[in-house]
Amino acid sequence: MRHLPRTTRLGLQPSLSRSVSNISIGINSNTLRQTVNWFFTHKNIRTANNKIIAMINKLSLSNLFRYKPELTHTSSDGQKYQVTVDSLLANHSFKYFGKDKGVSMYTFLDDRHSLFYSTVISASEREAAYVIDGLLHNNVVKSDIHSTDMHGFTETIFAATHFIGTSFAPRFKNINQQRIYGFSARQTYASKGYKLLPSRPINQSIIREHWEDILRFITTIKLKEASASVLLRRLNSYAKDHPLYKAMKEFGRIIKTQFILTYIDELPLRQHIEKQLNKVELSNKFAKAVFFEKNQEFTVATREEQELVANCKSLIQNAIVLWNYLYLSQLIINTKNRSDKITLLKTIQNGSMLTWQHVNMRGEYDFTKSANSTNFDMHKILALKMEEVG
Repeated sequence: MRHLPRTTRLGLQPSLSRSVSNISIGINSNTLRQTVNWFFTHKNIRTANNKIIAMINKLSLSNLFRYKPELTHTSSDGQKYQVTVDSLLANHSFKYFGKDKGVSMYTFLDDRHSLFYSTVISASEREAAYVIDGLLHNNVVKSDIHSTDMHGFTETIFAATHFIGTSFAPRFKNINQQRIYGFSARQTYASKGYKLLPSRPINQSIIREHWEDILRFITTIKLKEASASVLLRRLNSYAKDHPLYKAMKEFGRIIKTQFILTYIDELPLRQHIEKQLNKVELSNKFAKAVFFEKNQEFTVATREEQELVANCKSLIQNAIVLWNYLYLSQLIINTKNRSDKITLLKTIQNGSMLTWQHVNMRGEYDFTKSANSTNFDMHKILALKMEEVG
């Protein structure tokens, strides 16, 4: 655990290799610099992240945090960071940066606390356009349900997520202000005694007219020939709604209506949406703890450099989360009394793997071989089954 996150941290700010070498043992500044220059690529960091997430998924303990055993519930949220160099991506936002400029780091998290996708966008951009990117552009997490706050919601996203096989479950701030729709006139439902009435019928004709275009649009993003964020921004840039955009929005209103009715009716769903969004918001606090150098500001200018920083940050967080899982799995194995094990499991389930107070982020960096030694019995940890414990 010590070796991986501390090595990766060098990638957060490339200029830190000299200062880091001063508090490191087993490595010099030249080796650190060469490591950053030659091995800290998007592909390598992404591969390392995927391997950690795959290991977390193998651990039975991680299933304690799932909404339903057969479903993966994910969430995403943005976090603002100031940029101290000239950057085309950065812009002004007095609320977050005062007179300075910054960007937003948009991060995706699953119910096992794994950070599986990160991107950097302009602070003024709507997060909703990037929801589909995160759900499609990763190879380790298949999301069955995805939640965002209102910044990630549009009716078009309801349509797009439906077609890629993910149920969109946002947290509505004022759900009473959301419109619902039907396939008949409002009076038809009123005459049947319905308490919740649609604002108007769905425009089925525009959906039928552009159905083939909708399917081509979804096929394009599923085949990754173009990113959803680019295509959605282009469709949304027209002075008047593009016919395809209007058709997708109209179809999304059908899915949104179904979700709202379920959301109102099912308390457990509302609770799990809130819980999953709390996880990703906690991961943002975790990110601040990891990204502590340079006043938690970006000192690189291009999107590529900034996204490398974001991915390195996620790698450190995932490494700490994995270590937490391994430590607690070993603790369960070492606890012999069944009653004590059950109590321990309940305590773990009511807590979070996104905890970092036990990690000294500013400590000594030990790159010697002895630093990699652990007291984890990996054979027993991988064989551990939660259903047999509880």
